[in-house]
Order: sequence, then structure tokens, then C-alpha cells
Amino acid sequence: MNSMTRKTCLWAVGIALFVALSLCLQVPIVQNYYLCLGYAVMAVYCYSFGPFAGATVGALGVVFYCLVISGLRGMPGWALANVLIGFALGIVFRATKGMKSLAVKAALNAGAIIAATALGMLGVKSLLESALYAQPVAVRIAKNTPAFVADAAVLLLSLPICMSLDAVAQRLFPGEVKA
Repeated sequence: MNSMTRKTCLWAVGIALFVALSLCLQVPIVQNYYLCLGYAVMAVYCYSFGPFAGATVGALGVVFYCLVISGLRGMPGWALANVLIGFALGIVFRATKGMKSLAVKAALNAGAIIAATALGMLGVKSLLESALYAQPVAVRIAKNTPAFVADAAVLLLSLPICMSLDAVAQRLFPGEVKA
């Protein structure tokens, strides 16, 4: 199997896992917001396979999830937010992967998760939805705050999973895992 086919299949599995976890394991928090466990898959792809894989899994995972559940309602802002979150986390995770100090690594990764998720959900998603739905940005930020909190929580809780699965990913997919 050539490298591009292998990478496409690997990313397609990530997208499918994002959708499956998002659909099958919904933990409600507020109104129609829930912990989107697909973000755990996105985090693993950002950590092990880099920013392009993480952004692709996050964005296309949302597109397919929305197609299944709501016919694309709310999708554009969420997908674009995931592109930003995926790229940012993939870059930061790659930069911190080789750090010796676990505390510094965890602090930098946690800070990046909070900052990227805030910028993606409260910034990109809110601005795009403000334009699409003709609502003030402040209203969209208020509506997207529970999503920011829930998504950041799942990403933060995914960090130990990412670190644990990285060694497995290196063995299973040599050449694909980003050091």
C-alpha cells in the first residue's frame, strides 16, 4: 500500500471514530450541549499524527456528524473552529513531545488546549455564526461558551490518553507518527 493510501485510510478511521464517539457517547451538560467525546480522537490525531491530521479529523468528523444528526445545522462554525484547534494543538503537541519535564509539558499542552479552544469556539465559531445568523457576536459568544467549556474539558482529559497511545501509534504506524 502506498504512503498516500495508507495516510488516507488512517485519517478516515479517525474521522469515523470521531463521529462514532460523538454519536454513541453523549454526556449532556447544559441545554443541547454535551461532552463531545469525538474530541478525544481529534486530540490523539493531533498528538500522534500532527496538525494536518488533527485538523482534518476534527473538521470532517464534525461535517459527517452533522450530516447524520442535523443536516449541517451549526456545522460551518464548528468545522472551522476544529481546523484552528487541530492545527494549533498539533503544532504545540509536536513542539512539547520531546520535553523531559512532564509538568512543563502538561502545563504548555493544557494552556494550548484552553487557548486554542477559546479562540476556535468563542472566536472563529462565534464570528462566523454571527455573520450567518445575523446575531450580535456577544450573543454568539454567550451561546458558544458551554461548548467551549465542554470541548476544552474533553481535550484536557484526553492528554493522558494521547501520551499513552502515542507509543502504540509509533509501533503500528511507523513513518506516520510525528516526532
